[in-house]
Amino acid sequence: MKVLLLKDSTEDGGQDPYIRELGLYGLEATLIPVLSFEFLSLPSFSEKLSRPEAYGGLIFTSPRAVEAVQLCLGDDKTEAWKKSLRGKWNAKSVYVVGNATASLVNKIGLDAEGEHCGNAEKLAEYICSRIPMESIIVYQKTPHPGIQVNLNSYYSTQGIPASITFFSPSGLTYSLRYIQELSGDNINQIKFAAIGPTTARALAARGLPVSCTAESPTPRALAAGIRTALQPHSC
Repeated sequence: MKVLLLKDSTEDGGQDPYIRELGLYGLEATLIPVLSFEFLSLPSFSEKLSRPEAYGGLIFTSPRAVEAVQLCLGDDKTEAWKKSLRGKWNAKSVYVVGNATASLVNKIGLDAEGEHCGNAEKLAEYICSRIPMESIIVYQKTPHPGIQVNLNSYYSTQGIPASITFFSPSGLTYSLRYIQELSGDNINQIKFAAIGPTTARALAARGLPVSCTAESPTPRALAAGIRTALQPHSC
């Protein structure tokens, strides 16, 4: 049974963990990216990273935020990060949303907490009132340039998927009209899944039935939810 995941691969070269986990349930998953990212305010962000004494901690809301840190740590700043800045930030609280973000944060030498929360709402509850916060937007989401072509190719070769998973409200916004056009009257046959409650609410707001919301934003939880949704007795 075929399922469609509207996301980028989280692995460089290896098999994506969502494809791997769904395969264990006999589901053939395909990834189609629906978002591109444009990094913003990096000079300002770099300046803030150089002043850990001015802040109580760091909050990473996505893997892209960690990528922004890596971009700020160019060749001329890597040594400063390793010698002092990394240690100073590690002396403070570093929070993350989800395991994927936590893994990337660990790779740049920071110790993170909060990954068990799984989404922004629960993380906000976890850290609420602990530290005063200052936010900085370091990237913006844009439609992936290949959405239409990739979806057309998928539908022409694979047919209508049994399930489609959305990983963000933005991904839903950028891809839904193509899915509706390609699926036609058969769209009611598709089991729509969401990686979390925010995306599930976005689906419901568009009038789409949510057959599955992952209990946590992990490959295992999503795979289990989709398997249950695709069982004959599930409606």
